[in-house]
Amino acid sequence: MKTYVLTAFDKSGEKLLDESFEAANNDEAKKIGQEQLAEKGYSEYTHRCVSPDATLVLFHR
Repeated sequence: MKTYVLTAFDKSGEKLLDESFEAANNDEAKKIGQEQLAEKGYSEYTHRCVSPDATLVLFHR
């Protein structure tokens, strides 16, 4: 399992969410990230999910 970081920001750049989670691969991490954003109500905010090797797995602006 790899550790991924999920971050969400508001329009002013303030960090609203900064959480780590584990996933087996990038596809699973993308799915988990999208689910967490939806649960917390941050799907429409600027967000990103980054893998341990700095690959951008999920991004929305």
